[in-house]
Amino acid sequence: MKYSYSIKRKKTKQIQVGDVLVGGDAPVSVQTMTNTLTYDVEATLEQINSIEKEGCDIVRVSIPDEKSSTALKKIIPNISIPLIADIHFHYKRALEAAENGAHCLRINPGNIGSVDKIKEVIEAAKQNNIPIRVGVNAGSLEKQILEKYKSPTAQALFESAKLNIQLLEDQNFDNFKISVKASNIFTSVEAYQLLSEYCDYPLHLGITEAGSYFSGSIKSSIKSSIGLGMLLYQGIGDTIRVSLSDHPTQEVKVGFEMLKSLNLRDYGVTIISCPSCARQQFDVIKTVKNVESRLSHIKKPITVSIIGCVVNGPGEATMTNIGITGGGNDTHMVYVDGEKSHRIQNEDLVEYLVKTIENKVEEIYS
Repeated sequence: MKYSYSIKRKKTKQIQVGDVLVGGDAPVSVQTMTNTLTYDVEATLEQINSIEKEGCDIVRVSIPDEKSSTALKKIIPNISIPLIADIHFHYKRALEAAENGAHCLRINPGNIGSVDKIKEVIEAAKQNNIPIRVGVNAGSLEKQILEKYKSPTAQALFESAKLNIQLLEDQNFDNFKISVKASNIFTSVEAYQLLSEYCDYPLHLGITEAGSYFSGSIKSSIKSSIGLGMLLYQGIGDTIRVSLSDHPTQEVKVGFEMLKSLNLRDYGVTIISCPSCARQQFDVIKTVKNVESRLSHIKKPITVSIIGCVVNGPGEATMTNIGITGGGNDTHMVYVDGEKSHRIQNEDLVEYLVKTIENKVEEIYS
């Protein structure tokens, strides 16, 4: 059960990254990027495995040198999610990554160099039947565009994207997605809006240099959370990455929470809880934290309401699979699928809720 409001997404051209569909009717996918040295195969695999457990759809790894592109031969056979090779400057790294099994190539044409080099990358993508992500970035725009606009404005990012779209289309290549990223959310949002109006290619959403876990996702959510949220709410975006200076699993968690809050993805346990006040009949904050921690292994969608008193509890419970409302004297009302089910008294709430929710998940998905 969930709130019925839904966002009408723009339908874009669909591409395929490994076995993950991007664009069209496919759900908005969540990506992250490893922060290990890619040629350290053991460390990179360990990080990707933890990302996979968090439910990440696609992972990106940096390919700054030949030993990193060579490492893909050992990494890709041992992972279960598609891998994007992120190419910085040298176009040969893209050619090597394509040959070594990458499921997609991310290039910033402003960094790659001549048109002939970009054409070689396109040809490698064609030969290996993999898409390209054109990553336009405010920090590395083409020289002529910066000279024209004097700074990396939204119009500058948009013009760079148009030039690169034309370059790929001139080579009869349309198997690509695009991003126009900047650290300023207003610049990024405007650039993405312009690009969405201009073309139907799938868009990868991101805000660069978003900050630490706390400032990036909570305190200063005007970066990824609000920047991407504004676009997603307008129906713009087919795949996202939340950039945080933290372990990439945190990016995945925040990404899914963002999509869940907009009803764009059903994933894991969604808890609706009150902020707690003097009316609460049990320690709501402690209960929520413990339940959330204990149920982090559940990836199937289920909604839960944990409300400390009867003021808002019954109303919230009607919209969740499992609900509990404080009733006084250590007696609490339990709701199942929006209906009153039974009362409990003097129970260990955390243990009771964990067991009840796990049983409900098994009932729904068995």
